[in-house]
Amino acid sequence: MRYPTYRPRRLRKNEKLRAMVRETTLSVDHLVYPVFVKEMGEKKVPIASMPGICQFSVEGVLKEIDAVVKAGVPAILIFGVPEKKDETGTGAYDKNGIVQKAVRGIKKRFKNDILVITDVCMCEYTSHGHCGIVKDGDVDNDETLKLLARSALTHVMAGADMVAPSDMMDGRVRAIREMLDLHGDYSVPIMSYAAKYASCLYGPFRDAAESAPQFGDRKSYQMDPPNEREAMREITLDIGEGADIIMVKPALFYLDVLARAKEQFNIPLAAYSVSGEYSMIMSAASKGWLDLKRTVIESTTSIRRAGADIVITYFAKEIGKWAKEHSL
Repeated sequence: MRYPTYRPRRLRKNEKLRAMVRETTLSVDHLVYPVFVKEMGEKKVPIASMPGICQFSVEGVLKEIDAVVKAGVPAILIFGVPEKKDETGTGAYDKNGIVQKAVRGIKKRFKNDILVITDVCMCEYTSHGHCGIVKDGDVDNDETLKLLARSALTHVMAGADMVAPSDMMDGRVRAIREMLDLHGDYSVPIMSYAAKYASCLYGPFRDAAESAPQFGDRKSYQMDPPNEREAMREITLDIGEGADIIMVKPALFYLDVLARAKEQFNIPLAAYSVSGEYSMIMSAASKGWLDLKRTVIESTTSIRRAGADIVITYFAKEIGKWAKEHSL
């Protein structure tokens, strides 16, 4: 019998060897934790479709951010839910809007202990739930750009460290970059939801952000799920308009898009592990079908392996705690 000369199992013999040759690392440094802030009297309200995730008041969110900082997570992504909504989403660009107040409170309390990224979109603020100004039953791209740019500016004026447009309007990165530059905010980076698909995985998020469209859907502006080459075109356009970081959303169903973007573009790449991914894992774990910790670590590592430099995940706090316990 001829024995094999090369035995890959030799380097899998124990954890120290496995760690030494590990190709992809998962560190809390790569993580962003999404938070939902709402105009309300309660400090926090659980989101039924996202077990363990809550909406927070401006006061209540400070305690949550304290836990995020203690877990070692370096950044948060803020979504706002206003008290009132209207056709033009005025709460999005109100200097005293919910996100703007939350940013001021967080920066006052935590200063540079947490990187504050704000989502820039209209869907949470419009009475119709679409991501822009609706005219004749359709979202008016160019009119929406003006309001997105105003929103981003108010976020930065409140103290946001980075803005992240998620609306998928054509030209919104340029509109925001020009607005920020015009006001001297040259150093504020833009993380663009460059390839955001019209996915089935956003349902729990729409509960959390109270942003479900009241008519129709978002397929006319979010990307068609079967398309990969189109994502590369979208990313190319956003880089040309001044995006500093580009994002693929969702993450797990689009690892092929992530991998191709990593190969094709020399720019930091983010991926959003969305609410549906979170809720599926939580549901299976609650029934004992999956081990929560192992599933979270494996799934998040797969996103990193596909090419994401930054992973936006609702499991960020848990991963941070596991990292502190040296049990990743």
